Amino acid sequence: MRSVPRRAAALLLVPLLTAAVASCGATETGSRTMARALPPDASFTHPGVLVDKAQLDAVRKNVTAGKQPWLKAYLDMRDSKYGSYKYAPEPYEHVDCPWGDKPAHGCVEERQDAIAAYTQALLYSVTGKQQHALKAREIMDAWSAKIKRHTEEDAGLQTAWAGSTWARAAEIVRYAPGAGWPADRVQRFERMLRTAYQPQVTQNLPDYNGNWDLAMTDAAIGIAVFTNDHKAFDAALKRFRNRVPAYFYLEKDGQVPLTPAGSTVNTPQKLTTYWFKQTRFKDGLAQETCRNFKHVGYSLAATAHIAETAWHQGVDLYGEVKDRLKAALDFHARYQMGENPPAWLCGGKVDRNMGPDLEVALNHLENRLDVKVPYAHKLAEETRPAGTDDLFVSWETLTHAGNPGA
Repeated sequence: MRSVPRRAAALLLVPLLTAAVASCGATETGSRTMARALPPDASFTHPGVLVDKAQLDAVRKNVTAGKQPWLKAYLDMRDSKYGSYKYAPEPYEHVDCPWGDKPAHGCVEERQDAIAAYTQALLYSVTGKQQHALKAREIMDAWSAKIKRHTEEDAGLQTAWAGSTWARAAEIVRYAPGAGWPADRVQRFERMLRTAYQPQVTQNLPDYNGNWDLAMTDAAIGIAVFTNDHKAFDAALKRFRNRVPAYFYLEKDGQVPLTPAGSTVNTPQKLTTYWFKQTRFKDGLAQETCRNFKHVGYSLAATAHIAETAWHQGVDLYGEVKDRLKAALDFHARYQMGENPPAWLCGGKVDRNMGPDLEVALNHLENRLDVKVPYAHKLAEETRPAGTDDLFVSWETLTHAGNPGA
């Protein structure tokens, strides 16, 4: 399941104009006033990592009323291994995640424990049963008492996947009425995120495949919100604005894709290598399309997670990339559902292995902006309820299908 980075960077033929992060320039989106940055004296909104209070309230109401697809999504979550009262965490002091076939230590256990904590947090939010809050706290406390560091080549991606999920779980439990997470344990969990995760997920890796950068930024922004860290939040916004336009192509970018700031190579041959031998570019194509749809799915999910978290904080990242998201969602959904790719696309062969990665982006486009995304809509309906990829995407039909929140 690991994503091995490629150290080739894209061709710097088209300059990437990274938007400056400014606290001015607020815009109206529906009934909300959204800004390009969170003012330095503004408080963070909690809960506000991927899901907000209005969305959690809607989940509870939909499930309680027995509405579909939310009831089925809830039951799948409840009945999964992650929803068991008997779930037992397996914390490690050192999580070692090498590339290839080298033995790993704690990598699967960490990701699964983070998903279990998030699952239990969502179950508590829906049911109010104290056992779920206790289980979520037990899992998070076990890891914050033990983990010290991550090592080996996949440490950045591992901390991205686990760190993003830890932040979602911790945010819900910390701010859920009656969850009873002691302040000293909350502080210990904050220290864990700051010391064992944040340094890894804020590394600068412009020459790696984009799913790394986006997953790491997903974790970075979640940790920033949970720890009320304005500087880290602003850095995540900047990184998003740099990477997303360089990952999802639009024809307005020019004849070749934009390049991540800081890329180290500038030849046509290395551009072709970086885009997995693709040399013709159309709206919606992604940097890893010709690698496989699985990694594009990771990037779609991470992009939406980052934008959704920023949205809950009053910053509209979606507005800057909605055309790219729409194009990429429909482009990949049509081939994921079986349409034969043309010869110019990946030599006429694509790897259709996208995961449960559509719901958050689709919810924003369709239910906040009233933008139609027909192929992605059909694919989402055919595959609902979306479950978990056992990495960093979990239960998003339950939390985001038809659920715009505040």
